[in-house]
Amino acid sequence: MSYTPHGKHLIAGNWRAGDAKFQSSPSSGSSHAFSVGTVADIDDACRAAESAFETYGYLPSTARAEFLNAIADEIEARADQITQIGTEETGLPEARLIGERGRTVGQLRLFAQHILSGQHLDRRHDAAMPDRKPLARPDIRLMQRPIGPVAVFGASNFPLAFSTAGGDTAAALAAGCPVVVKGHSAHPGTGEIVAEAIDAARRKLNLHPGVFSFVQGGNREVGSALVQHPLIKAVGFTGSLRGGRALFDLCAARPEPIPFFGELGSINPMFLLPNAVASRGAAIGSAWADSLSMGAGQFCTNPGVAFVIDGAGVDSLLDAASEKLRATATQTMLTDDIASSYQRGVAAALETAQADILVSSDSDGRSAAPAFIKVDADTWRSNENLAHEVFGPFGIAVIVRDEEEMLELARAFEGQLTATLHLDSEDTPLAACLLPILERKAGRVLANGFPTGVEVCDAMVHGGPYPASTNFGATSVGTMSIRRFLRPVSYQNLPDALVAELEARA
Repeated sequence: MSYTPHGKHLIAGNWRAGDAKFQSSPSSGSSHAFSVGTVADIDDACRAAESAFETYGYLPSTARAEFLNAIADEIEARADQITQIGTEETGLPEARLIGERGRTVGQLRLFAQHILSGQHLDRRHDAAMPDRKPLARPDIRLMQRPIGPVAVFGASNFPLAFSTAGGDTAAALAAGCPVVVKGHSAHPGTGEIVAEAIDAARRKLNLHPGVFSFVQGGNREVGSALVQHPLIKAVGFTGSLRGGRALFDLCAARPEPIPFFGELGSINPMFLLPNAVASRGAAIGSAWADSLSMGAGQFCTNPGVAFVIDGAGVDSLLDAASEKLRATATQTMLTDDIASSYQRGVAAALETAQADILVSSDSDGRSAAPAFIKVDADTWRSNENLAHEVFGPFGIAVIVRDEEEMLELARAFEGQLTATLHLDSEDTPLAACLLPILERKAGRVLANGFPTGVEVCDAMVHGGPYPASTNFGATSVGTMSIRRFLRPVSYQNLPDALVAELEARA
């Protein structure tokens, strides 16, 4: 059965329409009308979230885990409809939407399992030492506690895994924080049906209706009102550097500044070391092209640039990458604006002086074809724009003279989500020199792989020093992401009855 959106907001358990409407712009299928969010909608949703926090924030982990699992169940119950509306709106292939839905459901269930273990609470206990000299020590316990209502902005490139019920929402709900989501206008119908799933789970468990609200569309005023609302205590965001930085500044300028957990993108440099290139340059080049063009390059972990020392195997690497990219068919991009931005970014790069164009992109409308250029290190240094993310299947090979120049260029990088080493055993000395540099630049350092594809697990870090993200001590993927929406509280000399109460609601 197909899904026809109703175009309403979900606020405090009620679906309500607004006077102003906007039309969706799907890749295929019919366009639909959706209500435009207002500042009043945001205020109502935030007040409901604060009211919900008085109960939801103090439920035991077992109840919150039950909620997360129920959301997963409700999403799976709508699987075919989610795939239908998602593919129509985004142009993503069915297999990608099915995989992303599996990831979304999987992280909800993983977070449920994690909070049941109690690991997120980081319990610590220093028992009283009344006989210690010269001063007695009190009994002190530490536990992580939820911070309050959280705002989440849906992402354009992940309509499921980083949007309505995605990682930020799942982490906040796991922590005990009600959520207000501002839906992304690129996939409003997908956001709506997932919001229906969350609300169905809430109703099934008879939770406070303010625990989750979903506000469609709206202009910048609506987004600003959300991050500046005095009842919001943190923000989760995945998107552009420009948009994220604007919201980050608003959070910092509030009378009560709040954390803004923004994941803002990256060019994810790769360092291809000499022995690896000499022994398997063609294989690396072909695999790089596959990663670069996956999903029309619309991943924040897309490996956009590779640094390689001139020498044996370099020509084979470039030829293999070029051949694979030329053979890659055009792909539909997520929105008209993203396609236009990609075309502008590629055009600017292709016009760069001293750049060798290995693959020129033939893109128009909402389609994208890969582009690939080669530059030397001097050209890379003198063209700052080359280091800016081009969101799409665009790659740059930077040919450097020697190991020292590679190290120099690595040191000059700004913060990144990922950095990758391709090496053979003989490259270990150079890799050992690069590793301490790269771990200062990126949240995840890979060896002999490609960063597209972010595993949802305990050990994953998806974040990095600014401008990759606005809080390099956090991650937006994996169980550690729950910690963003908790804060430590120490309890001193609590009587046993209150300790028991504290543990009952943990």
